[in-house]
This record gives sequence, structure tokens and C-alpha cells, in this order.
Amino acid sequence: MEEQETEQTLQGEQQTELRKGEKDRRLPLFFGGMAAGIAVCVLVGAGVFAGKSIYGLVKTQGGAQSESSVVNAETIQKMRSLESVIEKYYYDYKDEPTTEENLQTGIYKGMTEALNDPYSEYYTAEELKEVVDGNNGVSYGIGAYITLDKEQDMAVIAGVMEGTPAEEAGLKEGDVIYEVDGEETRGLSTSRVVSMVKGKEGTTVHLTIYREGEADFLEVDIVRSKLIETTTVRYGMVEGEEGIGYLQITEFDTVTLDQFNEAMAELRADDMKGLILDLRSNPGGDLSVVVEIARRLLPAGLITYTEVPSGQRTEYTCDGEYEIDIPMVVLINGYSASAAEILAGAIQDHNKGTVVGTTSYGKGIVQRLITLEDGSAVKLTVSGWFTPNGNNIQGSGIEPDVEAEYDTDLAETEGLDSQVEKGIEILKEKIG
Repeated sequence: MEEQETEQTLQGEQQTELRKGEKDRRLPLFFGGMAAGIAVCVLVGAGVFAGKSIYGLVKTQGGAQSESSVVNAETIQKMRSLESVIEKYYYDYKDEPTTEENLQTGIYKGMTEALNDPYSEYYTAEELKEVVDGNNGVSYGIGAYITLDKEQDMAVIAGVMEGTPAEEAGLKEGDVIYEVDGEETRGLSTSRVVSMVKGKEGTTVHLTIYREGEADFLEVDIVRSKLIETTTVRYGMVEGEEGIGYLQITEFDTVTLDQFNEAMAELRADDMKGLILDLRSNPGGDLSVVVEIARRLLPAGLITYTEVPSGQRTEYTCDGEYEIDIPMVVLINGYSASAAEILAGAIQDHNKGTVVGTTSYGKGIVQRLITLEDGSAVKLTVSGWFTPNGNNIQGSGIEPDVEAEYDTDLAETEGLDSQVEKGIEILKEKIG
């Protein structure tokens, strides 16, 4: 799951010790602009898709070539012919000439690109290291989240981290990335745009931005930096509303479970009688993490299940030991994806909370990262996932129980979040 809900089997990767969830006492907890969030998202600089997850790492073994293999004598001969033509005629005008390694990597990446799947990709050994670093909370980039605008087929800024180069440069949610260093992004995958934006610490990336309401493009130069983004949970009691707690999960990383547990413990200590669980603009993350969080909310039964092309089914269940015993509202929007949809869908199917907001993104598939013998890797879509009631939401998303659009005017004039306000209204009725 990436941008994501993946099956995680870390093999010998050293984990960095990260800070636990920070308690945000700057209430009321109304966050304007959350309607434009993260879909199949990438933390710029993290090198991890759909939210900085580490996919299951499986060591491949050598095997016999199948009769239907595309790597046959004909394709090998054509590759040699192409190589010969390039060597004879190509005029390499760039400052950094194309190398033999560049061409080899291009062949490998081309195979995954031919799948026409935005979630499948080849990683070099260096790129794979960035994936691992990202999962450990360390990234190199500008500090912004990127998603794909389906209608425009272009990359869009879906969120900006506090105190990062992106914030200092004035980037905003909803900014369309028209060009990166002069290269147009239209038609490029999210991962491709992210790889163009991220880079070595101290280097500069030039973005050409289209912003609604501006008469012309914005030209922005941003110096990349090392980023530490470890807080994935924000929480507190809603100011002025007795007994209503608020907990926001921005993505499901390895650090999220401890942060969630700490947040729930403190909210309980503050005599929480109803909970607003905010999954808006959450791109997803690690499958094992979202399953463990679901086990701290749901009754006994099915959380989700996955199916591979052969029909083999893997179920993820809950024993109900930690079933939540207070009313709950779950907030979603069009950029709530993958693991966020797993949690929202399970809560909805088990009738453990009221889902409020707008229809979610609709990513009902799972990716796995498979390492190759030379240290490189390929990320592939390997299965589909289903809600407890057997629904696969790929392309359709989760419909909220209560439709509630985000009111930008209310946020700007009164500093209130209309979707959170609707959640408060529902909880007050249930608490009674």
C-alpha cells in the first residue's frame, strides 16, 4: 500500500530510535486547508511511496527462464541494435553525459513502466537506501507532500511540513507543480516527480508553480535539506467542548503505533467521552501498523483481507480485547487513501463510528518491495484488499455516512474547520 498499506517483512534493517507522538495543546484543534491532502502520496525526499512505508523485503532466487519470457533472443538482439545506433548517432549535449549504467537502469525501469501501473517501480540500490532511510524518519528534500491530480494529470503539493524549506519558500496545498528544473510534469507518475524534486542536501531545485488566483506562474528556487519527520499523531481535548477528544493520524509509519497508544492513554486520562479520529489527507502506510491500530478500536472479527491473482486470501483479524467503548467520528476526504481507507472502512463496516466528510481516494491495492540479488529492488502491486463486508474500493473510495464538505470561507473568516464542527455536533448528540 505507498503511496502504503504493505506487507512488511524487514530483513535486518537497522531501525532509528524516533521520538514518540507529541501532544499538541494549541487548541482548538481546527486545521484549515486539510481538505487538500495526500492521495497516493510521497514525502518529498523520503523516497517512499504512499507515505514512507517499507514494503515486504523478499530475496529473489535465480531460476530458469520461462518459455513466455520477454527476455529472449529477439529482444536481446534488438537491445544490442539499439545500443549500436545510440553509440553511433547520439549526440550527448548534457553537462553530465549518459553512462552505461544509466542505460542499464533505463532498461530495468522501462519494464516496470510498461505495466502502466503508477504504483510499480524499479529502484536502484541507492534509491532503495533512501526508501529505508525514509521509513526511519530521515529524508532529504524540501519538506512537502506530493500527490497526483487525476483531472489535470499533473503533480500537486498536497501538504507542507512545518519549519521546512517548502514552507519557507511559501509553497501551499493545492499548488500545481508545472515544471521541475524546466521539465514538465504532465503525464509523469508521482514517484517520478518526487525523484526529480528530492536530491542531495544543499542542492537547489527550481519549481514552476501554478497557483489558482495568480496571473502568472510562480518560479521558486528551494535548497534541499535533511528532514526529520517523526510525529505522525497529533491529539488533544477540543477546547470548549467537554469530553471530546481529537486525534489526527497523518500517515501509518513504524513510529505511529506507539504514538497512537500514548495519545489514547492521555486522552483517556483527560476523561474523553467521545473521539474524533481525523484521517483526512492521510496517504496510507504500513499494513501491519494500521492493523494493530484497528485492533485497539474494533470488536472481534475481520479487519481486512487481501487476495492475490490466484485467489489466495489472507485475513487480518481482531480479538476485540481493546474495543473502544465511546462514540467515535472518523473524518475522511478525497485524499484519504490506502491504509487510511482500511481503517475507515473497517470502522464503518463494524458500525463502531460515524464516517464524516467526502468520498475517499479509492486505493484498494497492495504493493510489495522485492529485493534483487544486486541490491536493487522492484516495487510491484501484488494484491487487492477488501473491507470486512467484502468491498474492494479501488477506484471508487469509501462513501461517508455523513457528507460534509470542507468550508474554506468558514476557515478563513472564523478559523473553524467545518468537518470537525460536524463531528463535534454528532458526538454531542451521541454522548447526550
